[in-house]
Amino acid sequence: MCAAALGLAAWTMAGPALALDLTKKRSNLPDLVLGNEEGNDFVVENREIELESGKAYRLRIVAKGRQEYKFYATEFFRNIWFNQIVIQHLEIHGSGPPDHLEFDDPGEIAIEFVAIKPGEYPWSVHGLEAKGMTGKFIVK
Repeated sequence: MCAAALGLAAWTMAGPALALDLTKKRSNLPDLVLGNEEGNDFVVENREIELESGKAYRLRIVAKGRQEYKFYATEFFRNIWFNQIVIQHLEIHGSGPPDHLEFDDPGEIAIEFVAIKPGEYPWSVHGLEAKGMTGKFIVK
């Protein structure tokens, strides 16, 4: 078994307690912003976001445009450990990743997580990919 696999196995066996300790030292990532207040619903701010495996982060995904944004990052969501999802100061905790995040109106959803598996993970806004609403998370 390689060192990375052993480390992941040890981290997994340590369970949520270790992950909770990591989340206390989380870094805030730049906001991933969909649309803007000037009427351009398809502009994206911070299209690519780099992270380090084993570190805790907080990411705010902010919808400023007037479109319905269905934010999909399926593989990324499957390869991080979620501490919580926060919407208007209300917290969602669970044992599995969401399928996608949906914005019917302007607003924000914050996710707090630990990056687990290195790789490049694409994200997109369903139905608006041709308008440039795509990007990726790069976990090193």
